[in-house]
Amino acid sequence: MEAPAEDVFAILTDGWRYAAWVVGASRVRDVDAPWPEPGGLIHHSVGAWPLLINDTTESVEYDAGRRLRVRAWPAGEGDVQFQVDEGPAGCRVVMTEQAVRGPVTLLPGKVADLLLGARNAETLHRLKLLAEQRSGP
Repeated sequence: MEAPAEDVFAILTDGWRYAAWVVGASRVRDVDAPWPEPGGLIHHSVGAWPLLINDTTESVEYDAGRRLRVRAWPAGEGDVQFQVDEGPAGCRVVMTEQAVRGPVTLLPGKVADLLLGARNAETLHRLKLLAEQRSGP
């Protein structure tokens, strides 16, 4: 991304902006005060009105400016990690997701990877746009 790690983490750790970049999240209902520290929750909804499901995302690990790991539950449970490494012209962001339980775990590995990969590519694209907009031209 053509943005410093600081700007990427400003988006990642602002719980109120979660629905702006996470595919599937439609609104944020509340953010627990410890967010993004471990145990902090983002209370959000998934889906489109009128078919909304109230959900949460919990911070599991947080290393300021380098790594954020969360547990999300939109269709089961997933362990999602964002690793950010500073580079000469911005930063590199790697997002990994492992389905832990729920319907996605019943799919063959390649099918699950395709579904999660497409969604995560769009999530990273949205994060990139927001971070680069924040850092300016």
